[in-house]
Amino acid sequence: MATNSDRSSWIIGGTTLVGIGVGMLFVQTSPFVFIASVLIGIGAGLVITPIVSSK
Repeated sequence: MATNSDRSSWIIGGTTLVGIGVGMLFVQTSPFVFIASVLIGIGAGLVITPIVSSK
């Protein structure tokens, strides 16, 4: 269970929201770019989480 000091879910959720925001700019161009940007946001959160939580 996550504690208050564990911010990993906040980081993953935040980068996912950034991916959704960027994807909204390109959703009219191609829906695949929207999906790709969401997946990139999730992936970036999963990469950043161990770096931040190791401190």
